[in-house]
Order: sequence, then structure tokens, then C-alpha cells
Amino acid sequence: MKGIASFVPRSDHLVPFPESADRDAAKTVQAADDFGHVVGSRPLGVFSPPSVAALCEFVAVAGPRGLPVSARGGGYSVYGQGQAEGGYVVDLGALNEVRCTPAARTVTAGAGARWSEVVRAALAEGLTPPVLPDHLGGSVGGLLSTGGLGGSSHRHGLVADHVRELAVVTGAGEEVTCSRERHRDLFDAVLAGLGQCALIVRATLDLVPAPALVRRFRLYHHTPGTFFADQRALARDDRFSHVCGQARPALDGAWDYMIEAVAPHTGQLPVDDTLLTGGLEHDRDTEEIENLSYEEFLRRMDRDERILRTTGEWQRPHPWLTLLLPEEAAAEFVPKVLADHAQNGLRACGVVQLRPLTSRALRAPLLRRPPGELLCLLSLMRTAPPGAPENVREAVAANRALYERARDLGGVLHPTSAVPMTSGDWRAHFGPAWETLARAKHRYDPHSVLTRGYGLWP
Repeated sequence: MKGIASFVPRSDHLVPFPESADRDAAKTVQAADDFGHVVGSRPLGVFSPPSVAALCEFVAVAGPRGLPVSARGGGYSVYGQGQAEGGYVVDLGALNEVRCTPAARTVTAGAGARWSEVVRAALAEGLTPPVLPDHLGGSVGGLLSTGGLGGSSHRHGLVADHVRELAVVTGAGEEVTCSRERHRDLFDAVLAGLGQCALIVRATLDLVPAPALVRRFRLYHHTPGTFFADQRALARDDRFSHVCGQARPALDGAWDYMIEAVAPHTGQLPVDDTLLTGGLEHDRDTEEIENLSYEEFLRRMDRDERILRTTGEWQRPHPWLTLLLPEEAAAEFVPKVLADHAQNGLRACGVVQLRPLTSRALRAPLLRRPPGELLCLLSLMRTAPPGAPENVREAVAANRALYERARDLGGVLHPTSAVPMTSGDWRAHFGPAWETLARAKHRYDPHSVLTRGYGLWP
């Protein structure tokens, strides 16, 4: 692996890249990998900007030299999307300031801040973002560049749909503040834009009042028909603020289905749960109901992560696949997927997530979605044994085959997936939005150096 170049030109002088970019071999090795452990790369080095101005200077130098630049926050890409073959990974960890403004009901966070830090600052003021990811360990910039889906997305859309303002660094090395009122074309190209036109350095998001308590229901189904019927009903109304589901292994190779539904709770008794679950078709003998503090609910993944890290599962390859499906196709498509021999590994080492969505709530122009109003998100979150590259290759090939089957039904790939994609595939993926994205790319990343890991451009 090559070390970083000692000097680069700026104006009429030769100036050294920052020390952190050419002496920290450990960071360079780390940047050659990601959470997926599927795709490796050979970056020249890692740059850790102490300020936005330093990042602007860095990108302004890298662009004309044709050196790829990718931002790294939490490092949770699963297929090399945030890597920088032959270029530089920008570690945004130092750009992590979080500031809550209660009077305006906003929070402003640096791109390197973790969502756990955003939650902490907002909850201290009795506020919360309307949509949050399930896992709070990722970075603000990384999530907004892919859109950000959460349990309340069926009502409130993407995390990115609640961004009021962005500060970004373009591929020309310029800092630009953009919003729906200023530089709207850039704003729309950055949110769910996969880092193609600019690197997010700061975001201001809207907040809403946070409940003190929530009441969580786990509703079990033994057939996919009743499960999807209930998810469909819950996506259409507002009885629950949070709705998601899972398919779980059952006996004799079968699968059961579970809906997790959450509603704000005052803590006053008695509670009439039939007001929330009336008309649903789950097995009422097995339903689970509990009250949690809202913060405890938001941090529900923390314990799971600790267990996975302890057992070593967290460090395994993660050839994950996420698809958006037309809801009417999901009830037939999902059981067939789970019965497929290629998906057998999900029973022992994986999670199958199913989430209802409504198209009208998803507003970011670059997030592609299937036709129709009701949608279903399907995530196959599998792991593969370490040291078994053939298993990883088989899983990635199965992902590609499943993506093609879903595409034939009107389904859409979520770009965070471990699926090999050509530039032609991406053009078809973005469809009518491709030319808009291409124009923004040409304008704001004239040297085409930003976030090449997705492979959008030939």
C-alpha cells in the first residue's frame, strides 16, 4: 500500500499534506476496509481535517490531480461505498459538534457526529428528530447521504426529509450553505445523493417534542398474509408512531412474522390496548407489551451491539441487501425469498427486517422508490463466516440475483446494499433523475473525484 505523497502544489508553492495524512498507517489500513468486510481498497492515505476550511483546501488540491476523495464517519458501508481506491479517505470525526436550539426546535450537527450524540442533545431539551435510524452509532453525514430510514418513516419519511439546511464542501473545494431556499439544486443533489456532488460537513435538522414514555407491542403472526395485512393497515393510519417487522425462523424450516409497533404513552393507568390493536389479526395469546422510556427505546440496539461485538459476529463480513418493494408484491415475494436455498444462512446468522412505507412521505428527489403508494422495505442482514471468501461471493451473487427478481416486479435497490452495479445499472436505477444528478455532478464535482466507491460513473 503506497504512502501518501509528500508534497502537493498549491498556488506557487509546495506545501506538505497534514501530518495525519501521511504518518498514520493504522488509519490507512482501517480505511481500506469497512463494516461489510466484503470489498477492500488501496487508499493512499487518510486525512483528518481539523476544520471545514482545511477540508476545502484539501479537496481543492485533490480535485485537479484526479485523486479520489471519500468521506468516512462511522465506517458502516457494507460494499466499499465509502472507500477511496488510489485516493484519500477523509475522516470527519473531528467535525462532530452538536448544538441544540430549543426556541427554533432545531439541532445542528457536524457530519462526524454520531446519532447517539444528536439524540442526547435533543432529549436534554425534551425534543427529538421526527425520524431516527435504528442504530445510533452511524454518523450524521453518512446517513443523510443515503437518506436515512427509520421506524417512523411510514409517517414522516426519511431522516433527510427533515433537514433544514446543509453546509457542504463541493468537489471543487468550495464550502456552500444550501437549503430549500438557497442553492436548491445542490441541496436536492446532496440529500440521498450518495456523496456524488459534495461532502456534507454540517446539517441543521428540525425537531419535535419527545414523549417521556412509549408503549411497545410485539405482535406475532404465523402466516405472511395476516402479517402483511396488518402492516398495510398500520401504514395507512397514525395509531403508532413507530412500525417495523421481522421474519423469524420457526420449526421445520418455516418462518413466523413479528410486528414491532410503538406509541407514545402518558404512564397513566388503566390502558386500553384495544384502541391501538383493535382490528389487527395477530396471535393475541403471544403478544408482548411493555412500557419503556423513550430514550431507552431509542437505544434498544445498544445491548444487541455489545453482544454481537462480544461474540465476534459484529466483525464478520456483512453482505447485506435492502430492497424497496411494491407492497402488493411483498406478500408473495418475501416468502419465496425466505424459502430460497440461497437464503438458508439467514436462519442461523442474520436478521430479516420488513418495514412498511408510504411513498408520499418520502420526499428526497434522489431516493428511488417503486410505483404505488404503499411500499415494503425488505432487508436481509446476514453475516458470513470469517476466512470463507467463497461464502461471501455466493452471498453477493445471491443478492444480485434477488435484486434482478425484485426489479422485474417494480422493486428498487437501496444503494447501501452489497450488490455489484455497473454505470448502466445506476442509470436505470435513477431513471428520470439521472440527467439531473449528472448535471449536478458536472457542476459541483467537475473533476469527478468524490465518493467513487458506488461506481456510478464509468
